[in-house]
Amino acid sequence: MCPDCEDFARTVLLLGQLALYADMNGADLDFVEAVSPSLVASLPEPPDTVGEGS
Repeated sequence: MCPDCEDFARTVLLLGQLALYADMNGADLDFVEAVSPSLVASLPEPPDTVGEGS
């Protein structure tokens, strides 16, 4: 997997896990509110996968 693809996939995974955590009973919503903007800001551009493997 290309480095950009790996970074993108990892950040998307973290955002998904944070969303699941936010829906849990007893979740620290202050933590979610503090961390989510940073994760979104660090989200790299989606990798250009058009034409790969051709």
